[in-house]
Amino acid sequence: MTMDARALIVCAAMAVAAGLVGCFAVMRRMTLAADAFSHVALPGIGLALVLRLNPLLGALAALLAGAVLIWAIEGKTKLSTEAITGVVFSVALAIGSLTATGEELIDALFGTPGSVTTAETLFGLVAALAVACFIFTARDRLLVSLVSNEVAIASGIGVRQLDLAFLVAFALTVALGMRYLGVLLMGSLIIIPATVAKRLAQSIDAMFAIAIGAALASTLLGSWIAGLTHRPSGPVIVVMAGGLFFLSLLKS
Repeated sequence: MTMDARALIVCAAMAVAAGLVGCFAVMRRMTLAADAFSHVALPGIGLALVLRLNPLLGALAALLAGAVLIWAIEGKTKLSTEAITGVVFSVALAIGSLTATGEELIDALFGTPGSVTTAETLFGLVAALAVACFIFTARDRLLVSLVSNEVAIASGIGVRQLDLAFLVAFALTVALGMRYLGVLLMGSLIIIPATVAKRLAQSIDAMFAIAIGAALASTLLGSWIAGLTHRPSGPVIVVMAGGLFFLSLLKS
């Protein structure tokens, strides 16, 4: 199925957000947690289907709730983000499997390409813009907190609030990709282009540019090939991103 102009716009917005968020996810060593976090959307999708609502609404609500829950538990227990995300992911996946079954579950896991509504297009643009604005305005604070939380706190940076804001931005990015990659594969688009950029970039600005470029190339080329071959777009997009990663290995 070929994609219309609005679908391409949403895909491009998704790729930009994924590239930006992915850079800090990789630098924060959240690669495994990033993939697991996307599965938190599944219970919300199942509930939305039961209530006959747009699955995107359920996914977004579940992802935002998951972000706040992970942030709250991390602050109270001092457990790692990866460990907490793993627990929340496991419970969410089990609940989602009970609430969404059959073809609906497959669509939620791997995405459903095709035309998008005006509301979905508007959400995609607004959410991607919000994520990009946050990353660029909070870039220096995020970098300082990566070096040392103690230094960040001494510099007057609200580390806890910054962590929550990043998790919310991550949740919005996953919600952006639910339609085309599904909850099973969206984490891959966040992590793989950023990993490519980390290998090739010489500065943080270059890392942003390469990650966005790799995510855009994977998304647009993958969507085009999927349309030609009548395959689900999500797996093809991830294969394209994986190809770019292996090409990056040619650099010594």
